[in-house]
Amino acid sequence: MDAIFTKAASALKEVRKELHRGLVGQEGLVDGLLMALLCGGHVLIEGVPGLAKTRAVLLLAGICKLTFKRLQFTPDLLPADIMGTRIYNHASGTFENRKGPVFASFVLADEINRAPAKVQSALLEAMQEKQVTIGDETYKLPAPFFVFATQNPVEQEGTYPLPEAQLDRFLFKLLVEYPSAAEEAAIVKMVMNETRLPEVRTLLDGETIIKLQEVCRRIHVEEKLIEYAVSLVQASRNIAALVADRADRIEYGASPRGAISLILAGRAHALLGERSSVEPDDIKAVARPVLRHRLILTYQALAHKENADDLVGSLLTSVKVP
Repeated sequence: MDAIFTKAASALKEVRKELHRGLVGQEGLVDGLLMALLCGGHVLIEGVPGLAKTRAVLLLAGICKLTFKRLQFTPDLLPADIMGTRIYNHASGTFENRKGPVFASFVLADEINRAPAKVQSALLEAMQEKQVTIGDETYKLPAPFFVFATQNPVEQEGTYPLPEAQLDRFLFKLLVEYPSAAEEAAIVKMVMNETRLPEVRTLLDGETIIKLQEVCRRIHVEEKLIEYAVSLVQASRNIAALVADRADRIEYGASPRGAISLILAGRAHALLGERSSVEPDDIKAVARPVLRHRLILTYQALAHKENADDLVGSLLTSVKVP
């Protein structure tokens, strides 16, 4: 492995170690956050309350020397509360633009599904184009720019499902599960000793993150693996051709962003594994967090109590590995 990849992998190990000063377990969540940093992608984190979704993002923000804003989404939130608005300046007698809290490198959108679609969609331009339009002026967002959104899958009253167009802008959808008994005991002991977040070292800044992203883009990807990623996404749109008993399970498959994200995330997974080239197992490892939110299931799938992860598993089993 080249020295540049070894140095990047070593830096990421230090970030992982620092995250675990305030987190017990949750390796999937930690890996997802680190890969998102490397890919420059946004993350949707889903789990019931109390599983350290917000805590993980706050810890990562503490490790990264970047501007950070936390937005608590509520049903009465307006797009202007996030993006900014035009205000009248009495002193000058003119209108001027006031930027909203989205103008930060790290934006935590807490309980994003509590806000109506109009507010959720206001993030689309920011997430995709890394810019915000207020009135007739367009402003670039800081670089790098990340949106980390959390949502609770249990509560249905007073929540609004995210529009498919917005879901597609998230690199990953990470599912946070309950801890094991041993992990839960360790969590209780940690909080008993210190209720606040632990002090973490500042290990990364914006320039360092951008350099890590450049290193990640240098991870080698064979042409056959690109074809494999495309085959997985294509199969999600025509699952009946591969798995006859799943023919009526997916209404709409993943978009081309799904294939792009598989390759981006596969590179990041390889770098975390201290490898300078992507292997088929890297694509398989990231397939569920990359694709689960990009599949629109049919009523039949829900009636059979199948979820997107089950169907991604069927794709991984059926699509030939190069």
